[in-house]
Amino acid sequence: MLDKLKNILNEQMEIDTSNITPETRLIEDLKADSIDLMQMVMAVEIEFDVIFEDSDIKKLKTVGDVMSFLENY
Repeated sequence: MLDKLKNILNEQMEIDTSNITPETRLIEDLKADSIDLMQMVMAVEIEFDVIFEDSDIKKLKTVGDVMSFLENY
């Protein structure tokens, strides 16, 4: 799952994902802005066939948070 998320982040944000871990913070570490986050969410929804509610999106602070959401979906 982490590798798929890394691919999505690389495609959506055009960043080096080699050092991304579940603890990587989306905003602080990856410098994601609100548009980046929405693009990532949409790509994750398509890749994993899930739907994020607004309340779910607000909880996404780290890559691990995204993974936890997917595991519990």
